[in-house]
Amino acid sequence: MLKDLLHVGIGSVMVVKEKMEEELKVLQEKGKISTTDAKSFIESISKKGEEEDARVKAKIKEMLKEVIDELGLATKKDLEELLSKRS
Repeated sequence: MLKDLLHVGIGSVMVVKEKMEEELKVLQEKGKISTTDAKSFIESISKKGEEEDARVKAKIKEMLKEVIDELGLATKKDLEELLSKRS
């Protein structure tokens, strides 16, 4: 479910990026913005989007670890240690 939520978020970002590219193309055709400025803007937005994506993923991972700790759930590492002690 969490993966689906992330995919929806990423999909939304991609739709926004595509719409912005379309609008910038219209502005280019009307001579309101240069091709160089448009490309620079798109690159800047893409970079910020990637940074935000990484930040959100890290925050979600941190939050999930906190929830697991609060609930006292065994992690994969805990289970592997337990199994290695049994052998």
